[in-house]
Amino acid sequence: MFSLALSLLAAGGLFVGGVMLWAVCKHFLTVDIPAAIGHPVKLRVLDCLFLLLFTWGSIFEKLGICSLPRFVRFVHDLAVLRKDPDLMVTDLHFGTIPVKLYQPRAASSSLRKGIIFFHGGGVIFGSLKTHHGICCHLSKESDSVVLAIGYRKAPDYKFPIPLRDCFVATIHFLKSPKTYGVDPARVVVCGDSIGGTAAAIICQKLLNRPDLPKIRAQILIYAALQALNFQLPSYQQNRKVPLLSRNLYFYCWHVYLGISPSWESAIKNGAHLPAKVWAKYGKWMGSENIPERFKRGYQPKPPAPVNEDAYLETSVILDVINSPLIAEDDVIAQLPETCIVSCEYDFLRDHSLLYKKRLEDLKVPVTWHHMEDGFHGVLNTIDMGYLYFPCSSRILNAIVSFLKCL
Repeated sequence: MFSLALSLLAAGGLFVGGVMLWAVCKHFLTVDIPAAIGHPVKLRVLDCLFLLLFTWGSIFEKLGICSLPRFVRFVHDLAVLRKDPDLMVTDLHFGTIPVKLYQPRAASSSLRKGIIFFHGGGVIFGSLKTHHGICCHLSKESDSVVLAIGYRKAPDYKFPIPLRDCFVATIHFLKSPKTYGVDPARVVVCGDSIGGTAAAIICQKLLNRPDLPKIRAQILIYAALQALNFQLPSYQQNRKVPLLSRNLYFYCWHVYLGISPSWESAIKNGAHLPAKVWAKYGKWMGSENIPERFKRGYQPKPPAPVNEDAYLETSVILDVINSPLIAEDDVIAQLPETCIVSCEYDFLRDHSLLYKKRLEDLKVPVTWHHMEDGFHGVLNTIDMGYLYFPCSSRILNAIVSFLKCL
């Protein structure tokens, strides 16, 4: 009996070791680390850990134990949250939607700015816990009240449920901001990655709501802002750069929108949209709108002939709630002051550049911060100890400076 237990233990150890070896080998075979990124070893370690988590999630999914996203979220939420004595953090529910409220403990002679924060994670990863440190920093350093929204996620809740949760929670907060010590005239929406997408969409959709306070500003941190053109320079340059590779982006995209992965090739080649769509929106999202300095090694590729079946299944991307970049001029022109953060080695970098141009062309004030050594997801390293990247502090400092000027 003892020898059997020992054999099983040894086999288990070998299996675990094999999974770790697989994750490390996959990293070195599939990932590019640009020379200009500071602390490349840290990024390799961080990506290996992420791939290990992803691999275990895939194993549990194949065994029917739980889905890959659910496993990753479970592990993320094992983290112990850091307490800041200068902040009061309260867990609330707006209906069934969990939120976290961050309030400075120091007394204030007036109502504070309010920041409605939507966390990133591709609508399948991320949680209120993964972005707790970011929200603490924002609240403390800018002396603001931060409301973080814990929307439901795919694959259990696909489009449009996560976005609907963000809308519901935002509207609930905006109906009585003074209850939380917030000045109705100084409410900002903010988010990273898909959270930035939510912030941009909500800012657009609430423009003509006379029953609610107007959003004072929007802060978009390497946000995903269009789902039409997959031949932009950053897609070619950064397709293998962690923490958001092209493969991971499409995985999240398919899971959230419920679009079959079988259309991935057609989508990448532009065959998912007819010529009339490219003619209508090309003026806003063509590579000619990207500054030349971002086009190193770029090889333009015209869209392939339309695949009508792919178009029928993917046409949901033409809705502005999936592609806020393609909203009409009369909508974009009404948007409030905007802070945009982009990272050089981000698969989604050009989304920020295109949206910045649209806003500026229509005279919307834009503050732009570009991180020359940044990559997608770097902000989340702010409280990761050894895996901390100085770029994360520069992003937060830039955002805080923007907030203090409002």
